[in-house]
Amino acid sequence: MGFDTEPTFYEKAILSDLQGAWQYLREEVAEHPGFEGRERALFHIDDAMSWESVRNLAQVQRSLILVRNLLHQGDVPDAVAECLGAVSELSG
Repeated sequence: MGFDTEPTFYEKAILSDLQGAWQYLREEVAEHPGFEGRERALFHIDDAMSWESVRNLAQVQRSLILVRNLLHQGDVPDAVAECLGAVSELSG
């Protein structure tokens, strides 16, 4: 049985940046009430920004698609769209 190795500094930094991007997205969505899908998006963003989810890049992609679809159902503010783009850029 093998041992898992600790992620490198680079891997830790990019995953931390990705988690931070999810947190900024959550803050923007929370600060801008009134668009369709907001509450559902917040629920899925909270799940996606957990460390366990961020470390699983396949899960990040599934969460990103789900959140993007929820947010695009409503007329989201530009700040929310920018934060969503940052998450997408870091996860790709």
